[in-house]
Amino acid sequence: MKRLIRLEINGRKHEDAVADNLLLVDYLREAKKLTGTKKGCDGGECGACTVLIDGVARPSCITLAATCDGHKIETIEGQAKNGRLSALQRSFHENLGTQCGFCTPGMIMAAEALLRQNPEPNEDAIRSALGGNLCRCTGYVKIIKSVRAAAGAKT
Repeated sequence: MKRLIRLEINGRKHEDAVADNLLLVDYLREAKKLTGTKKGCDGGECGACTVLIDGVARPSCITLAATCDGHKIETIEGQAKNGRLSALQRSFHENLGTQCGFCTPGMIMAAEALLRQNPEPNEDAIRSALGGNLCRCTGYVKIIKSVRAAAGAKT
């Protein structure tokens, strides 16, 4: 079965017919060509597919696209404005928070949700917010440094 959904993605309104069992990650990547949202574990365990749904970080690999009807979705592609990287994107680049880059979009989206709720998080808050996001390249030191630097840049 298919259903019509209306949602906003990165500030733009969309209307599409989607299968009831279509995952949000597949909708974003295949129908909308927003490939910054990565497919990792397909089970909500790695965080590579993290997007914001109404400002809340959620794994898109275990979220049905049909449940997003009427909601606002933000992906990594929506973070840069007018060709300029967001504070978090810039901070990950400047502080070497990106290694292979596969986990980076999910990390940035989870960190963005945190900084909107808590503009000056301590290290424990950052670690907690990123707890659902796995990086197989680093020990998280530079990722946490990147989030802290971005928080400082926003204040």
